[in-house]
Amino acid sequence: MSIEVGVNMEYVRSADKSFAWGVEKAAQIGYKYIEPMVHWGRELLSEAGYFHSVSMLEDPLEIKELMDRHGVKASGLSAHCPLMRPEIAVDYLKQAIRWAVEVGTDVCNTDEGLMPAWMDEKTAFQVMRYTLKSVAPVAERHKVKIGIEPHHVFTVRTEKLIEIADLAESPNVGFNYDCGNAYLGGKSDPYEMLEAIAPRTFHVHAKDISIEQSEDERGKVTGTPVGCACGDGVIDWTRIVRILKNAGFNGVLSVECGTIEQAEKSLKHLNDVIKKEGAV
Repeated sequence: MSIEVGVNMEYVRSADKSFAWGVEKAAQIGYKYIEPMVHWGRELLSEAGYFHSVSMLEDPLEIKELMDRHGVKASGLSAHCPLMRPEIAVDYLKQAIRWAVEVGTDVCNTDEGLMPAWMDEKTAFQVMRYTLKSVAPVAERHKVKIGIEPHHVFTVRTEKLIEIADLAESPNVGFNYDCGNAYLGGKSDPYEMLEAIAPRTFHVHAKDISIEQSEDERGKVTGTPVGCACGDGVIDWTRIVRILKNAGFNGVLSVECGTIEQAEKSLKHLNDVIKKEGAV
């Protein structure tokens, strides 16, 4: 059992650089894992080399060759799409699953998305059941795990997060735990949430929350795209690593921060905590 540290490609979101540039930079910093953010179709800034997301229309083997050249692997795909919008999510996740295999990972991360104004909770869960039931057999055939992330109105509550994953009735549907989102949501204790889902957690977003953001937003939002450097905020990383270790987690903490400097600081801090806790 070992816990590794990787970085979500959002760490270069403010650098106006390409996915390829971000991969090379992550390797230079010392990361062994990256979490590519993928999209469907074409996106202007990515095509022009000013954004870190990569299209699933690109050849995944070419992306894998790029990562191989720089000595990094994919910890998972940031393949977020709204589970409450099956007309989007079903085909998107099926494509992401197939694409993940080709780039060398067995994890696809997603969340429930925003609830349409016309939808009530009962309908939302029926629709999400349809989405997950449609996608889970594809994940099983390809031996890919779908990690549902606490990020929106339902999943900030531990019991609802578990209820959504259970809709699939599949061992290949579990969790991508995001400690920053769980903390900011303010509806469940973030450490108790992790205790409850750790045995079914495939991947972790290592997102710290600054004191200022905590004071301004906790309980008022359901998440945030990126946080501060790990170790600079309110998250108790020793407690996080200890819970994961005790649950037998064997995977990657994927840092979600917004700058290169934060990525550098996060790598050192998390590696120090992991080493201290004997989770290497």
